[in-house]
Amino acid sequence: MRAVLRARLGWALRGASLGRAPGPPCWSCGAALPGSDGPPRFCPGCQALQPPAPRPDLFRLMDCDRSFRIDAQQLQRRFRSLQRAVHPDRFGQRPPLELSGVEPAQETDCDADSAFLMEIMEINEKLAEPKNEDNLEEIETLIKVKQEELTREVTAAFERDDLQEAKKLLAKMKYFANLEDKLKAKKIPS
Repeated sequence: MRAVLRARLGWALRGASLGRAPGPPCWSCGAALPGSDGPPRFCPGCQALQPPAPRPDLFRLMDCDRSFRIDAQQLQRRFRSLQRAVHPDRFGQRPPLELSGVEPAQETDCDADSAFLMEIMEINEKLAEPKNEDNLEEIETLIKVKQEELTREVTAAFERDDLQEAKKLLAKMKYFANLEDKLKAKKIPS
């Protein structure tokens, strides 16, 4: 037991003496986070679960001694504890996440002009036509081109830090993703 305590104290002292730099900022609110490759981290400000380090120390993550002989019961308890902490059901009732005050895009958020909405309606009508196998490849190509175009526009908006424009473009992308789903369903033989 003393060896375990000394080892853990040594880890803590080494971490403190290295003067660890803070980790990357919170992906959700941008707050500074303490550096850590141990247990899953939650932002102290917005409580968003942060991604793991690229190569986490699994012994530290699972709170185990660095040994070939691992206490299986301790490991199982730690696993279940982590599982409870990061289980998706804990986050299902939370409000949608935002980035710099901009909530994620919804289809109704695109403030689409009438030309865009007419284009979507026309594609939907073509997809609804019976016996339109000849048109499916044309529609598929059109959807793919539009998605690539919107992807470039969203990328540019993010690079300009124009999150409102990116949100509108992402909403438009959702329309095309829905059309793509309808197209795939149409292609599956019934």
